[in-house]
Amino acid sequence: MAKQRFKIIPAVYLILIKDDKILLSRRYNTGFCDGEYSFPAGHLEGNETFEEALVRETEEEIGIKLNLKDLKLVHVIDRKQPKEERVDFFFTSRKWKGEPKIMEPHKCDDLDWFSLSNLPDNVIPYIRQVIKCVLTNNFYSEFGW
Repeated sequence: MAKQRFKIIPAVYLILIKDDKILLSRRYNTGFCDGEYSFPAGHLEGNETFEEALVRETEEEIGIKLNLKDLKLVHVIDRKQPKEERVDFFFTSRKWKGEPKIMEPHKCDDLDWFSLSNLPDNVIPYIRQVIKCVLTNNFYSEFGW
């Protein structure tokens, strides 16, 4: 009998920074960190690359269009939660079409640009860690171990 392989859950996140401000969305009614700020993000659906998943999720969540050639991978985090392990890929883009707006009000109740020097207190802890890492050009980190 073959041993079942370990599985890890991948997700993609978009970091947008403009004029020393960062775009954050507040989770709502999702069952995970509701009331706390994160980035537009999502899981791969299968048969798509990480970049393709990010383009799809970004349009679904905040209504902007990204071009694959404009995406830059800026951070990877190996994250442990009580019952699972995850790997999260954080991309940025200097270009996009459209203005960010809440497209899924049943999952997000705030979307705003925050000063990098004055983030809200209720940023998800691993997201706060990623922001610090990105600002110091630290490409990889771990959380929850």
